[in-house]
Amino acid sequence: MEDRKLRVEDYMIREVVSIPADFTVEQAIDKLIHTEFHGMPVTENGKLVGFVTAKELLRNISKPKARVIDIIRKGTYTVTPEMGLDDAARVLFRYSLRNVPVVNDKSVVIGIISNLDIVRSHIERATPNKVLMIKTFLEKKHGITIVVKRRVVPIESLRPTQTEVFADELLGRQEEIKRGLVEPIIVVQKHDHYLLVDGHHRVLAAKNMGVNQFSAVVLEPNRDVELGMEKTAKLQHLRTLDDVRIIDGSHHPLVEITTRLLKTEGN
Repeated sequence: MEDRKLRVEDYMIREVVSIPADFTVEQAIDKLIHTEFHGMPVTENGKLVGFVTAKELLRNISKPKARVIDIIRKGTYTVTPEMGLDDAARVLFRYSLRNVPVVNDKSVVIGIISNLDIVRSHIERATPNKVLMIKTFLEKKHGITIVVKRRVVPIESLRPTQTEVFADELLGRQEEIKRGLVEPIIVVQKHDHYLLVDGHHRVLAAKNMGVNQFSAVVLEPNRDVELGMEKTAKLQHLRTLDDVRIIDGSHHPLVEITTRLLKTEGN
C-alpha cells in the first residue's frame, strides 16, 4: 500500500463559502446561517483578506449595516494545499481554530480544512493497522502469502461474513458518508466475488443511499483456500448483503454509549 505523507489537499473541503469584504453584518449572518460552517473567509478582489467567525458576527449584531471588513481583524491564519496534514492539525490546535483557509501562492482561497477533517483523517488512518492484523492472522493460519492492494469494488460483488447489523448505526454511518468519511472496507479476493471482512455497516449504509461501489483494501492470497469465516458464512446461508439482518430493537454499542445521557420520551 502507498505510504505517502498525507497533505492538506487530501482532506480539505474544496467548495468554499466565502463573502466579499463589503458585505454587511446582516448579510454575513444570513449567509452563515445557510451553511454548515462556523465562519467564512472574507475576500477582496478575489484574494483572502481575513476570516469572520460566528462569534464576531454575534458581537456586532447590534450593528447590522456595518461592513464585515470593519469588524474583523485584518489577515488570518492560513495553510497551503501541500502542507502536511499533521502540521495543519498543529496550526488548528495551537491557535484554537475550528477552520483555517487553504490558499495558493496568489492568496486565493482554494479550500477549507477543519477540526472535523483532521478527525476524519485519523479515523481513516486506523485502517492500515486492521489490515496488517488480518493479513498476518490469515497468512499464519492458512500458510499463504497475501498481497494488499487498494481499489474500488462493486457493492453487489461483496459476500458478507456478519449475520446482523444495527439500524441506528446504519443511520450514523450514512451521516459519516455524507460528511465525506469514507473509511475503506477490507475484503478478500475470491474467484467471482469479494469476501467482506470488515465494513458491513459502511457498505449497507452506502447501499441504502443508492451507492453501487465502495473504496476497499483488497487482500489477494497467492492461492485459493477456504477461510474459516467463509465456512461460517456458508453455514449461516450468507450469500448476499440482503441476507444480513438489520436489528431495530436494540442499540449498537457505540450508539448506546454516546446517547446514554439522553432522556427517552416519557422520562
